Order: sequence, then structure tokens, then C-alpha cells
Amino acid sequence: MMTLLQAVNPATGEYMEDIEETKIEEVELYYHQARTSFEKWSTLAISERLIYLKKLKSVMVENMDRLAQVIVQDTGKVPTEALVADIMPTLDAITTIVKHAEKILSPKRVKTPLLLIGKKSYVEYMPRGVVLVISPWNYPLQLAVVPVISALAGGNTVILKPSEVTPLVGKYIEEIFQKAGFPKDVIQVAHGGKEVGAALTAGNPDYIFFTGSVCTGKIIQEVAAKKLIPTTLELGGKDPLIVFKDANLKRAAKGAVWGAFTNSGQVCMSAERIYVEESIYDDFLNMVKIETEKLIQGTDKDSDIGSMTFPKQKEIVKQHVKDALEKGAVLVSGTPPDKWDDSMFIQPVILANLNQDMEVVCEETFGPVMPIIPFKTEEEVIKLANESNYGLNASVWTSDLKKARRVASRLVSGAVTINEVLVSVANHYLPFGGTKDSGIGRYHSEEGLRIFCHEKAIILDRGKLNKEIQWYPYKGKYLAFLQLFQSYFRERKKWIRFLQSYLKLLRK
Repeated sequence: MMTLLQAVNPATGEYMEDIEETKIEEVELYYHQARTSFEKWSTLAISERLIYLKKLKSVMVENMDRLAQVIVQDTGKVPTEALVADIMPTLDAITTIVKHAEKILSPKRVKTPLLLIGKKSYVEYMPRGVVLVISPWNYPLQLAVVPVISALAGGNTVILKPSEVTPLVGKYIEEIFQKAGFPKDVIQVAHGGKEVGAALTAGNPDYIFFTGSVCTGKIIQEVAAKKLIPTTLELGGKDPLIVFKDANLKRAAKGAVWGAFTNSGQVCMSAERIYVEESIYDDFLNMVKIETEKLIQGTDKDSDIGSMTFPKQKEIVKQHVKDALEKGAVLVSGTPPDKWDDSMFIQPVILANLNQDMEVVCEETFGPVMPIIPFKTEEEVIKLANESNYGLNASVWTSDLKKARRVASRLVSGAVTINEVLVSVANHYLPFGGTKDSGIGRYHSEEGLRIFCHEKAIILDRGKLNKEIQWYPYKGKYLAFLQLFQSYFRERKKWIRFLQSYLKLLRK
């Protein structure tokens, strides 16, 4: 029986189309096809594989406006954010990979210790096999395509399961890879929800790359651990934004508003905890209130904030705000949750008079909510920022760059921006990933290509000598080895004794 995923515009409620869900019984076939296509794809030179990525980039550029429209219709985000935060980073990732992948993934000569004299050492990068990518709905293009192309560049074949919440983008991703002319079954897209995802996870992939919730990530990790399948897990965040009194407050206020509300707050790196030095707290609160109330909600090209994407997420946001207000928080801007209508739009919320125990401070909200909390000292704010189960990103705002670097080095976080917010993810030369419950592993950068490969160590000897000094027999070698190692490992090496010992061992 065919099951359909219904694509509905969350901002308007408009039905768009139905997309056929992948049947559970087809999962085995997906893996069979992926392993068959791997045999040829993995043998292509890196330069040959990159030709297909160049074609993909061209297809995306030619169809950029249409791609933006699909993202807007499927997510409810504004067109500018679809373009700037979903399409552009994907194109930049392709550009970076095409430019550097061959160098990054080619065999590397490494040093060989003197005790292995006469040999050469290399590292080679061997594709893992079939990579399963499970991607989320908040940035349905970028967070699907970037790990996919990273895996493909390394010679793997890929099965992608995009989020069932944004099935239209998932379908369009399938189309653009087809238009780019990728060989059959090198990249396959499986559409569906939790059941399809669970079946694919249980299907023995060679690597799993998951972006999504902590809860689902832990389930995937448990399944993978039983089969020793390596994983990268990109999970949630509760990112602190720290504003010191000597910061450029106008810039910091604008940065905080964008960092908290971009994509309607549905960003794993959203600024979800704003810590402001006590002496400027009231002024800063007023500044962000003014900036926030200038924002335009909608989905046209002049709008700033779109709708929420996933109805269940809206309820989580509502619960967090309600919990805070019931425990004494003050609503500085926005509408009380009991007056929210049935639409997927949430007017941006600013909250004050908070404590660390409120859900909106300690749990990931993933919506347009800005909790603002005062602090007195540098030590205090570092402690508050690190009092979280998450550690994905953070930002520090101050004109004292020495202090900024000092604070940044003490934050338990996968990334820190100074007088900036969120943008570390846009630099594909930097690794991206989190600490604690924010996930396992890194992607982007050189690491983001090599995680999809086995590192193979190779030592080469020309085979001219009939034997090695450490081979049998051991008779009469102990004292020579003792002198060899003592002369080599002492602080002031004794090279003559080293050479004498080595030659003696060669003659044994």
C-alpha cells in the first residue's frame, strides 16, 4: 500500500503536493544498489568525481530562484533567508570541496622515525562504503546536501533521508542530482518519517551522518554502537551570547536580535541565552526591544521573519514561554502565549527576570524567543554559560579583544564568535560540531571530508635488505639494542654509539 507525504506550506496552510513515501521493504534494495554503484564510483579518480559536483553547482545556480521558492513554500521562511542561509552556504561548500578535495584526500607522505631508517610512510584515504545521511527540516537544503557531497567526494555512495516535515525540498534535491547527471544509485533519496529512518539505520550502513534532535541522535547512536558503525551526530544547542559593558552596544543589540530570531529561531546555533553585564542591562534590554519591534513578519521578499515550520515545535516554544511566565519571568516584547492564534507565526518574544531553572533557559527552545539575563563578573558569566547540557556555539561581545579571547578559551563550546554571531558555520575552512549533548564529531574543513574515509597507514620498504634488525634471531642482540636506544633517546644523543650499535645489529 502506497503511503504519501503531504507537502503543505506552513505559513499559509496551502496544500502543494503529495510525495510517495519509500516502502520499508525497499530499504534492502536501496543498500544493494548503493553497494553495487560503490564498486565503480569508488574507483574513479577524485578529479573525476569532482566533475559531477561542478555540474551540481551549475544546476543549482541556474535554478536558484526556483530552489529558493521551494524552500520558502516548504518551510515558511522568508526568501532572503532561503537564499542567504540555505542556498549560499551549500554553493560555497561545493566550491570549497571542488577546490580542495583532491589535495585533502590524496595520499600524504609523513615522517618516518630514524629507528625505521630506509622506509617511507604514507597515509591514504579509503572510502568507507555506503553513507546514510539523515537531515532535518530547519535548513533542509544545506544540512542535507553538504554532508552528501562531502561523502561523495571521498568515493562513497549515499542514501539520503531528508526530513518528512519538508518533503518538497527532499524531492527537489533528488531532482537536482539527477539533472547534474550523477551515475545511477550513487546518490539515492529515501522519503519518509521515523519508520523509514529506523529501517535505514538498521540496514547496516558503513557510516551514519545525522542532524537533528538529541533524543533521536541517542537512539541512532545506540543502534550504531551495537554494530560498531561510526557516526557523526550534529544535535541541538542552547547557545550563550555574552555582552560586556565595553562592547559596541548598537552592534551587539542588532547581532543579538538577528542571532535569536533568524529563521524564526529555528537554528541549532540560535542565540538562546543572552547574558548582559549588569551595569548596561536596562539599556541593552531597551535597545533589543526597539530593534525587535521593527521586524516585519511574513514570507515575501521584504519580510524579516517567517513562520515556524513544524507544528509540534510551535507547541514546545509555547510551553517554554508559558513556563517562564508562570515562574515569574516578564514579557518585554511579544504576545502572551495564551493569545497566540492557530497560525504558524509567532511574534518574537523577549523575556526578562529569568533564572537558570526555567525551561526557556536550560532546554532548547528552537523558536523566536530571547531570554535576557544579567551578570556581574567575568567569572560568573563563564559559569552561567557553561551550565548547560549543550555546547555548540557561543559569542562574546567586547572591545577588549584580550578579554574576548580569554573568555572564548574557557567556554565549553564547539565554536565561539567574537563580536559576531552564528557565522562560524558559514566558514567551510573551520570544523563544525559541538560538545556535550550537542553532538559527536565534526564536519566542514579538512576533517569534514576525511570523516567519510578510512585513514590507511602505509609503510614502504624497497626490499633490498634480506632482513630487519628486530627480526629473529634475538641471540646476542639485547645489549646492542640497549646501547642503540640509550644513545638515541637520551637528551643529548650520542650519534657515534648509535651508529655503532645499529651496524652491529645489521651484522647479527
